[in-house]
Amino acid sequence: MQIRFWGVRGSLPTPLSSDQLKSKISAIVQRISPADLENADSREMFIERLPEFISSTVGGNTACVEVRNNAGATFILDAGSGIRLLGKKLAKSTTKVFHIFISHFHWDHIQGLPFFDPIYNPEVEIHFYYPGDKTHEYLSAQMQSPFFPVSLENCTKKLYFHDISKIKKLTLEGTEISWQKMNHPGTSYAYSFFECGHKFIYATDTELRQEDLLQNSPDIQFFRHADVLVLDAQYTVEEAFVKANWGHSSFNLTIDFSVMRDVKNLYLFHHDPTYSDKKIDSILSSARWYLDYIGKKSKMNVYIASEGKCIEI
Repeated sequence: MQIRFWGVRGSLPTPLSSDQLKSKISAIVQRISPADLENADSREMFIERLPEFISSTVGGNTACVEVRNNAGATFILDAGSGIRLLGKKLAKSTTKVFHIFISHFHWDHIQGLPFFDPIYNPEVEIHFYYPGDKTHEYLSAQMQSPFFPVSLENCTKKLYFHDISKIKKLTLEGTEISWQKMNHPGTSYAYSFFECGHKFIYATDTELRQEDLLQNSPDIQFFRHADVLVLDAQYTVEEAFVKANWGHSSFNLTIDFSVMRDVKNLYLFHHDPTYSDKKIDSILSSARWYLDYIGKKSKMNVYIASEGKCIEI
């Protein structure tokens, strides 16, 4: 499987501001020495040595993750603003069938759908999946006048809405897919993709609790031994305390949760819109420190989910 991030922010899109860009430029200038400017190779090496939070950006689009299985099937997880750029890429491909899994219907997870180019192509076939029967109603509502000039009914006629609440798992083009209800206002679902002995899990928007860290937690088997887990880690410890019951997790509980389930690679996801790239990088450093501190001999790796990052499992 190949996983690519197209949107990793929570709540609302967060473009890089002029002040943030100037701060990056200032940080770069402070690091330059005369030797770094001698020739093209030295300049390139200087850029390569820069910390990632300076040389690149986590991105400002809301949740959207692309999964492509070994057969070439395209699964799309959520339709936040990140789906717009994904749509630009897919519009140029020969693929005409897409499977979109919705975690929940908060706006930051569906707001990009009206800007997803393939949905206007009459040759394209799109399948939507959610454990409930209101998917068409909810997606259609945001495209009704006066909110949007083109209705869902004016898109491709090959739109199919699947209520998967009555089944435990399904298999699509060789990939076994299952889901797990998570703790979030209005409900959110995590999705697991299993193929050729490898497991990828997308678990955005969840507020982890102490009971989720018990050995008899009902979701243990769902998450256990995931090769890659994308998990909500929107808050610092302090913010999670202040924003209890808002539906998101702190990085330390995300670490505890993942270690208990023997996850191999954890990607912190759904970054707070107020956090700069530097702040998110500091959260990653804290998360790695905390993983080492708890000392449970975990071999888990911890990363930050960022736009454009691609994972192969």
